[in-house]
Amino acid sequence: MEQEDAILALAALAQSTRLETFRLLVRHSPDGLPAGEIARALAIPHNTMSTHLNILSRARLLSSERHSRVIVYRADVPRLRELMLFLIKDCCGGNADLCAPLIAELQPCC
Repeated sequence: MEQEDAILALAALAQSTRLETFRLLVRHSPDGLPAGEIARALAIPHNTMSTHLNILSRARLLSSERHSRVIVYRADVPRLRELMLFLIKDCCGGNADLCAPLIAELQPCC
């Protein structure tokens, strides 16, 4: 991942509704959720949610698929992995012992 891509993704997540949206979609991976369900789950007006979903999509953190009148959004988990690896690639100057606690925290959820 290039630095500019990471900045775009982090900027998209640097807002509470978008962060909640992304986390919700990660929890519903790989199936995703329709836009209306996302808006209802987070109690966000549909037009406002549409704006947030577009920002996350432009940052390539979400993918979408249209089914008739419904758009289903999915978290791009490989993209999330790229972002996390970008952030920790040089973790602790390459000293594996210093990164072990971080890796241990990630193990149960992944």
